[in-house]
Amino acid sequence: MTTEQVANQLVAYCRNNEESKAYQELYSPEITSIEMVEPMKEVQGFEGLAKKGQWWKENFEVHANKVSEPLIADNHFTVRFWMDTTHKPSGQRTQMNELAVYEVKDGKIWREQFFYNTGE
Repeated sequence: MTTEQVANQLVAYCRNNEESKAYQELYSPEITSIEMVEPMKEVQGFEGLAKKGQWWKENFEVHANKVSEPLIADNHFTVRFWMDTTHKPSGQRTQMNELAVYEVKDGKIWREQFFYNTGE
C-alpha cells in the first residue's frame, strides 16, 4: 500500500471505531508508538499496542470523537483527533485535540507519535 492508501484506510477505520482492524492490517509488527507522557510513553510491537489499548479502555470513557482528513508528505502523514472523554479514576470530563504523526515503511505504519496539551 502507498502512504496515501494507508492514511485513508486508517482514517476510515478510526471514524468507524475499528482500530483493531487498523492494527491487524496497517501496522508493522515492529511498530513504535510514542506518547508525550507516562505510563505508556513508548511501546513496541503488537504486544505494546495491546497493553496501551487496554490501559486506555480501563482509564477513559469516550463520549465523542472526530477524525480529520490525513495530510500526506512522502512516507509520513498526520491526522488530527478531537476527543470528548471522561477520565474514569477521577471522573473529570475533558475535550482534547491531538495531532498524530505516522511514518510508513514497506506499506505499513511502523512509527506513530502523538502530540497534545499535557497541562504542563
